[in-house]
This record gives sequence, C-alpha cells and structure tokens, in this order.
Amino acid sequence: MSVTTRLAELGISIPEPVAPVASYIPAVVTGNLVFTSGQIPIRDGAVVATGLVGAEVSEADAAELARLCAINALAAVQGAIGSLDRVTRIVKVVGFVASAPGFEGQPAVVNGASDLLGDVFGEAGQHARSAVGVAALPKGVPVEVELIAEFE
Repeated sequence: MSVTTRLAELGISIPEPVAPVASYIPAVVTGNLVFTSGQIPIRDGAVVATGLVGAEVSEADAAELARLCAINALAAVQGAIGSLDRVTRIVKVVGFVASAPGFEGQPAVVNGASDLLGDVFGEAGQHARSAVGVAALPKGVPVEVELIAEFE
C-alpha cells in the first residue's frame, strides 16, 4: 500500500511545508537521506499552542501537538523529494519538549510523533529517537520535532 493511500485512510492531509521562522530551509537532502529542520505546531500559518508542558499544556495535549509537528515534518520531506511514497524508512526522530520544572514525561509527549509515523509507514516508521526536555522553544511552543528519512 502506498503512503499516499495510507494517509487518506487515516484522514491525514499533508499541508504545504511550513515557512521557516528564521534563517534555514525546511529540509536538506544528502544522498538518500532527508534531514528536516525542527517543526513546530503550526497549522494554516498560525502557532496552535504555547506554554510549558506540565504547567499550561497537558501531556496529552502536547502529544497531539507532537503529532502535528510530525505531519509538518512529513510536509518538509514531501517538499524536498516530491512524494512521501519514495520514503523507505524513518531513521531518526528528535523531539524537544518545553518542560515545566519537574516534568519528566517527554517520552510520552514525543510518542505523539512516533505513533503517527508508525501508523503511516508501518514497520518502516519504526525509528531511533531522542525526547529532550528544554526550558523554552521558538515562539513559546511546547513541542518541536525533527526527523531523518531514507528514500529511494
């Protein structure tokens, strides 16, 4: 089954790549790998949420935001290689979680991104990962996700 078909089954539409908020590009291709820049929870050009996870943002809400970040990362991949059907493996995911003092649920938050990638790519969506707690993220968002994908 193609990735395009699977996305349709899941009711997921891939948006245009999010415009960079600073001096970088959404994704870089080298060899058969695509490296995305960090993607934040932006929908229709607007930040969806701000705040620290474990204070203003719940762990569950942050996981949904991580899912949106992963969709935006897939948009960057698609923009770089033309079609997500060319992706053969998600290699690595890095998630940054703006965390309130004492919050230790970063892995559960980043599961929002990881679970989406597994749902879309199946076994090829299983990846290495880091989930990192940070004091703050750009534009005050609670989550940022970047990924590396292999393609043919």
